[in-house]
Amino acid sequence: EDKAAVEAAASALEKLNPTPRPLASELLNGGWTLLYTTSDTILGLNKPALFRPSNGPITQVLDVAELKARNIEPGPFFNQVSANLEPLSENKVAVLFQEFKIFGVIPVKAPASARGELAITYLDEDLRVSRGDKGNLFVLSMGNRDQRP
Repeated sequence: EDKAAVEAAASALEKLNPTPRPLASELLNGGWTLLYTTSDTILGLNKPALFRPSNGPITQVLDVAELKARNIEPGPFFNQVSANLEPLSENKVAVLFQEFKIFGVIPVKAPASARGELAITYLDEDLRVSRGDKGNLFVLSMGNRDQRP
């Protein structure tokens, strides 16, 4: 029921998108705080509870000029993943994961298969709605405009 309500609200917002070319907008840059997602992988639902991000929000940091992204999990493990972005259209990128960092410091090269696509379907100064190529919805709020990957 909540999932359907969030989906309906996101769809309504997307129709009002004030930034139709988000990849050309400075609004996309900075540290975004994940408010909601349908992605079990991001939430760690495929892991035992002990290994799920649990001590704070997940952050996604974007730098469109450099075509870079970094996802940062909170404790207990502070895992990170860095990615290169490849524009596919005015609002869609291919996400090419490069390196995972376990505990935020132990580097592990991402396999070539670690890739996806992300469409930015709503963007304003404070809120971003995105949809992944596996059908997942992401809702994020701006946390730190100056943060870079």
